[in-house]
Amino acid sequence: MACVLGPAIGLKIDASMVLLGIGVVWVVLSMRSVHGSRLAAGSPLLIAAGRFDAAEEQIDGALRAFSLSKKVKLLSLHHLAVLRHAQQRWQESAMLCRVLLNQRLGSAGGLMRASRLILADSLLELNDLTGAHDSLSRLHGDRMSLAESLQLMLVQLDYESRIGAWSHMMGGITGKVEMAELMSGEAAARAQAFLALAALKLGKTDWATWLRRRVELLTDVKELCITRPLLAELWP
Repeated sequence: MACVLGPAIGLKIDASMVLLGIGVVWVVLSMRSVHGSRLAAGSPLLIAAGRFDAAEEQIDGALRAFSLSKKVKLLSLHHLAVLRHAQQRWQESAMLCRVLLNQRLGSAGGLMRASRLILADSLLELNDLTGAHDSLSRLHGDRMSLAESLQLMLVQLDYESRIGAWSHMMGGITGKVEMAELMSGEAAARAQAFLALAALKLGKTDWATWLRRRVELLTDVKELCITRPLLAELWP
């Protein structure tokens, strides 16, 4: 504005130098923003590989780095919530998800579904069934990716097993088993164990036996029952 209106009001400035200075500052800030974006983008791979210390250092760098985009900061906070979830620090993970959900996400709106899924699972670990139900209910009707749909089904089965909604768990069981086959080994084992428990509770022994054997092929059932004591009924 000074360059455009300056001559009209008698302000003597070198417009070309001012614009050049603005351009240089903008380029520098943009480069710093790109650096923060790269730091934020690399942390999920480190978390998946179990390198939690390296992931924390990278997320910390992304949060401290200057960025022209609010999305970079929100994405870094989301990655921190994912990290805390992977570290089984459920209270901190839930707190971070709630902070994110209270923001105006704008173009980062895709983080809302992922944050709600992590929040629901963290609240289940904290035995907050009311909070988990509220998070899950807000997800129904949303368009989801395949990965989000698989995660939602697993968290939903976990929640329903805790409230004894066995009939609802068995609804569309063939499709649920097919979806479980697309999960990672540990997640697939847990999902099918929940379905086996529902089948056992409803007296569908054929389904319960078949699903139980599939779980035994995928994981150590003793470890599974330690994390979810409810499932111990399948292996008395």
